[in-house]
Amino acid sequence: MGNPNNITKVADLCDAFSDRVRVFAPLFTDFGGKTEFHGPVATVKCFEDNSLVKSLSLTPGNGRIMVVDGGGSARCALLGDNLAANLINNGWQGAIIYGYIRDKAELAQMPVGIKALGAIPLRSAQKSAGTTGESVEFAGQIIQEGDYIYADDDGIIILNPA
Repeated sequence: MGNPNNITKVADLCDAFSDRVRVFAPLFTDFGGKTEFHGPVATVKCFEDNSLVKSLSLTPGNGRIMVVDGGGSARCALLGDNLAANLINNGWQGAIIYGYIRDKAELAQMPVGIKALGAIPLRSAQKSAGTTGESVEFAGQIIQEGDYIYADDDGIIILNPA
């Protein structure tokens, strides 16, 4: 029923591809200067340690979205303005953080999509704990490396090519 690449609004995609779309639970708030973004997924799983978020942000994004499963922990931030700058400089579309961010005012001025559960000023540990490239599960969805995500003011969906 058409090509999702010709539509970018999440609500329109849900209408056009209702049989294929997977919708995230509405847990996330926009923090970046871009609220509409889409692209293939690169996954990070970490808990209170953003070392892998940082190292992945320094690699070529090629239009991808970093999806970070931080376990929903509210004890520290997994992304701030420095890592967001890395995302922008390396061609990432944005990041979806199942966890918290910091530098909220700065992120709002940056041309990158950032969705997270909230903001907290404390930075995370730096112990290189976690994994990349594995399936993660949060907000009612299993997200796999390479899934295609669309995000805007209405929410976040996964809609893979048919």
